[in-house]
Amino acid sequence: MSMKMKMEEQENLNLIPPTATLEIDKDLTLLPRIKLNLTVHPSTPSSSITNQIDEWKTKRALLDFLQTSHSLPFPLPEEDLQFKRFNKDLKKRKREDPVVYGTLHIWDLSFLSEKNENDVVKWRNGLVEKLNGVELNLQGVRFRLEVDVPECDDFDGMKKNWEEFYAFRNVNRSSRREPDTVVVNGVPSRWFAETRVSSKPSMLVTHTIFSKFGKISKLE
Repeated sequence: MSMKMKMEEQENLNLIPPTATLEIDKDLTLLPRIKLNLTVHPSTPSSSITNQIDEWKTKRALLDFLQTSHSLPFPLPEEDLQFKRFNKDLKKRKREDPVVYGTLHIWDLSFLSEKNENDVVKWRNGLVEKLNGVELNLQGVRFRLEVDVPECDDFDGMKKNWEEFYAFRNVNRSSRREPDTVVVNGVPSRWFAETRVSSKPSMLVTHTIFSKFGKISKLE
């Protein structure tokens, strides 16, 4: 009975669209999103920057481009696009250094609800190609936008790295072993806490989250 229910649960999980919200339990929900890294460079490395670049004006310039170029089928909320200065001290800035960097989050994926995972990745990569290299005019100076997918969101890249790493480790062994360990870093511990009990991570909550995606042999 338990084995059958697990198999049915896994099959149901595979049927969930990549843009759908996943309810783990009454207090835990996974929200899909698309995330891109953004870096703004001077159009030419030799450009002389005499004034600090305003992050808000950078944001407005890119939001205007997204709107006028129809890169997105809807206006993007300002809070979903964030920029920070690369180096606040202009005297320490090298000519080839970027001026600001940031992230773009797309939380509303309803326009992709009928697409499968490959279609979503294809759309995301198309957006990267469209934005990468765009020129922005900020405070009378021309800049170039560089866009890429974060390493943690590049599943094909991670899969290739895993395969190469484990193939190399086991080159002298008769059988090849697939990667079987997931290491989670850089997330708030409170996400794995029983909020009504403690703010510290809970084994129960952690197990509940990750067992949703398959069998767990060991949890630390």
